[in-house]
Amino acid sequence: MRFIERFLTWIGLWACRWLAFGPRPLLRAVAWLVGNLAFATARHRRHVALTNLRLCFPQWDESRRRVVVRRHMVLYARAFLERFEIWFGDAQRLRRQVRIVDMEHLVAHDGRPVILLAPHFVGLDAGGVRFQLERRFASVFAHQSNSMLDEWTLRGRSRFNDPLIISRQQGMTSIARCLKRGVPIYFLPDMDLGPRDAVLAPFFGVPAATVTSVVRLSRMMDAVVVPLVTRMTDEGYEARFYPGWTHASDGGEESLVEGVTRMNRFIEQRILEMPEQYLWTHRRFKTRPPGEPSVYG
Repeated sequence: MRFIERFLTWIGLWACRWLAFGPRPLLRAVAWLVGNLAFATARHRRHVALTNLRLCFPQWDESRRRVVVRRHMVLYARAFLERFEIWFGDAQRLRRQVRIVDMEHLVAHDGRPVILLAPHFVGLDAGGVRFQLERRFASVFAHQSNSMLDEWTLRGRSRFNDPLIISRQQGMTSIARCLKRGVPIYFLPDMDLGPRDAVLAPFFGVPAATVTSVVRLSRMMDAVVVPLVTRMTDEGYEARFYPGWTHASDGGEESLVEGVTRMNRFIEQRILEMPEQYLWTHRRFKTRPPGEPSVYG
């Protein structure tokens, strides 16, 4: 069974790679089909996404939420297929596919430790790999359950400029060591990983378990937090830098919560600009305050 699983995965990955370098209208058509099929059949993911949107946008009617979730699944499918072009295309092709905007917000902090805040939008991989052509950096990696997909993902994300890949299990020490050496960290802090090393901070007004690593690292290493948000466009992707901020090193628990809330508010602003591109299928509100039932049923 293990062999069959790996064989089918191998066929699927090579099919995606072939499709990524084929006619673009064909890829978009396949993404539309896969996304709509996922919306119709992936009941759990659809339920999670709709629940998230009900919590974050109670003012929307249900039909609008369903449109956003359906559109998100189509764009996610497109991003997954185009990821193989990002992973295997040459540097010139990658530059055409992904445009970097406002990099002066990063250059302004040359010589200081930098945390690149990269929220979970569908273009996350595209922006990360494209930035490898500009600077060497480190990225925190969560291993996939499928070992072959894990291998392809690691290889695809390690293409240029010898990036450092840090497993999530390696923790803060390895990340701090990179920052101390002047290597920027590409950090994805907007997932509910449980209560450990997290605080409940408002996300669209709803308490959400949010890791405190960005704030604590910024304090400890005197690091600047510079957001890098990747937006999918009709032509490809746009990886945009935003003005950075810092966190005072002498804050207590209250300022830690405030720092995390500041980060969440920045992410909220970007979501409002492109709600269908955010990863709504993640159980963002899995961890509840003591005594509260699960919002996902």
